[in-house]
Amino acid sequence: MPRYDYRCRACGVTFELSRPMAQSDDPAVCPEGHDDTVKLLPTVAVTGTAAAPRPSGGCCGGGCCG
Repeated sequence: MPRYDYRCRACGVTFELSRPMAQSDDPAVCPEGHDDTVKLLPTVAVTGTAAAPRPSGGCCGGGCCG
């Protein structure tokens, strides 16, 4: 089940709810009981490494010499 982040406009707390995608836009109540909340945009973290590009050879970086 997807998790969604919400922020309460009344008290400023950010909280997370697990709910079906069909209910992602339904109103959410913060842990303090306020119902003036907004769904936050999802964030994606991409990590990893990539190999350095290989030289393509030739005298001019792989282009046509001629």
